[in-house]
Amino acid sequence: SMQGGIIVQAFSFDEYFQPYDKDKFVQAFFKDPNVVANLKMISTSTCEWTTLAGVEVKKVEAEEIPCKQVSMSFFDCLYTNEIIRETGHINKCLDEFYEDFVIADRLRQVLLLEDSDNYQIFSDTERKEFIFCLFKHFCLGGMLCQFEDTIDPYLEITKAVYKEIVSVQKDPETKGICVISTVWKVTASDDYGTCYPSTKKHEQTFAYLIVDPIKHHVHVLYHCFGGRLFCN
Repeated sequence: SMQGGIIVQAFSFDEYFQPYDKDKFVQAFFKDPNVVANLKMISTSTCEWTTLAGVEVKKVEAEEIPCKQVSMSFFDCLYTNEIIRETGHINKCLDEFYEDFVIADRLRQVLLLEDSDNYQIFSDTERKEFIFCLFKHFCLGGMLCQFEDTIDPYLEITKAVYKEIVSVQKDPETKGICVISTVWKVTASDDYGTCYPSTKKHEQTFAYLIVDPIKHHVHVLYHCFGGRLFCN
């Protein structure tokens, strides 16, 4: 499971926020003494929670993650394409292997197998959406992951976390709800290479910064694959 390797933290900032100034913002974030002292990560050498204290970050890369979705109907195509039955049960398939993952159902075909017909039900644009990234991370889970038989737990945790860390407001003209948060997937490096979210790369090791420009909050969603189980 992801337990023991996942955390959400909140920080506040007092500068005026410009989404297009991402490099300046993330560099300042990783150099802030409060962030350095408190931003949690798992050490790959000790397998314990630690911080960036003592690490001199030289370079930060931030990839903007589109974040426009305000409805869970985004996932309705899983039902209409028979990935999920009406009961919520996930349709099984013959076991296949993809990197560290066992693909034992159609949902994982959708998430991982590019040459599968089921992969096509989400477009490349939809796959980049933050809500899809969250859903995929929760479905794939951690190192000792017991997959769910039904879709509900995955949708529920995706919705709960998305609502907690993504900010929305009502558009005065259209009266519709729109997302105001900016989301970046971040990696930081020191003189020796990547140091955050981990020195070891994995699809399920990630850190996202979710910035609320009105409340001046930054949420950090972090996960290290294997968590504290993953030792040298």
